[in-house]
Amino acid sequence: MNTLYSEPLAPLLDRLYGAADKATSPAMAALSANEISRLMQSKTEYLDLYSQLKDLWLPVSREAGQLLYMLARSTRARTIVEFGTSFGISTLHLAAALRDNGGGRLITTEFEPSKLLRAQEHIAASGLSDLVEIRPGDALVTLACDLPESIDLLLLDGSKSLYADILDLVEDRLRPGALIVADNTDFCPDYVRRVRQIENGYLTVSFADDIEISMRTIG
Repeated sequence: MNTLYSEPLAPLLDRLYGAADKATSPAMAALSANEISRLMQSKTEYLDLYSQLKDLWLPVSREAGQLLYMLARSTRARTIVEFGTSFGISTLHLAAALRDNGGGRLITTEFEPSKLLRAQEHIAASGLSDLVEIRPGDALVTLACDLPESIDLLLLDGSKSLYADILDLVEDRLRPGALIVADNTDFCPDYVRRVRQIENGYLTVSFADDIEISMRTIG
């Protein structure tokens, strides 16, 4: 079975990607490239930045979504943590993999209320709600407790400045062989340096210029 390419998920994803392509943000248009880069790397202004960008979907690409599904399937993941739900497109790809793996638990977190509500609607429409737990609020709080004893896959796709902080919260739960997929890593050089150092317990490869895929080598 392939949930990703079946109803109701396949037509739903087509519709969501179409809506994402059409979304605009006056707040983003008013910012210079340098200011955007600065804000993306700030550890103190990230809540304000993403509140301004609440109209943008900021989804993973179709190719990255398929990659997430493939990685979760090939590793037979049963426990997944996602930082940055947004409108739920990446969440749907990961939940589809869990369904086709025979079930599991996906914990995802989103602080922007309007996005959280839309994500809940999309997940309900997909028929995958039984696999997904959405935690509202700042991930530094929502992912600081009540995590599975063993995590198979971690997706980092929220505020780029917090990737290393989120890894700190979940690192001791990552099983040997667990995968970390980090998107837009050109905005988080500290995180990249950390996972590229073998002595820190990771093997890492780059994908599509700004995605880092890392495997936990120790437990």
